[in-house]
Amino acid sequence: MLLISLRSISPRIQVLPSALHTFHAAYGALLKQSFTALKKRDKKKEKQRAEELVARRKKLYENPIKVIGPKRGKGRRKRQRLVKAASKQEEARKKLEKKEAQKAKAVS
Repeated sequence: MLLISLRSISPRIQVLPSALHTFHAAYGALLKQSFTALKKRDKKKEKQRAEELVARRKKLYENPIKVIGPKRGKGRRKRQRLVKAASKQEEARKKLEKKEAQKAKAVS
């Protein structure tokens, strides 16, 4: 038997002794699910992700995508994908430069 009363300020729950184990398992899972913000952060992984992001940004500057291949005929799809990737890379580079300029302006 499970009796839950939420009328008062603090909730009152009555559970039969035979169902206590299953109640604790279910209630524990519910509490763990609701307290995700209290979990320990893995600072090592966060630092590694930040370093990877910096490395990716450097790669944008160092290695521009070269568009090679025929405009027509065999290999056109590959060239089109390269053109699209190069334009995306250029947009990302411009966005990053703009963001860095704003950051430098804010610091000054």
